[in-house]
Amino acid sequence: MERFNTCDLREKEVVNVCDGARLGCPSDFEFNVCDGRITALIVPRGGGFLGLGRDDDIIIPWCKIECIGSDAILVKLSAEEYRCREKEKKKRSFW
Repeated sequence: MERFNTCDLREKEVVNVCDGARLGCPSDFEFNVCDGRITALIVPRGGGFLGLGRDDDIIIPWCKIECIGSDAILVKLSAEEYRCREKEKKKRSFW
């Protein structure tokens, strides 16, 4: 199994195999503090000026990653899961 550091992962484009959509590059990660493993990739959505009015980020659970290649990360997210992730993020949001 090949190892990557977070800098390497940030340079790879995330592509959804369900619809071929290019989601962008990960900007952040969620970690399990007990074992230090990455539990999710966070891909920012475009839009807004200086981050204002920007759409919610896409949170991709690690179990949804199909393959990490030399230049792309393939994930399997249905349109339903996109919506669920956005709603989940809004519920956790402070604002």
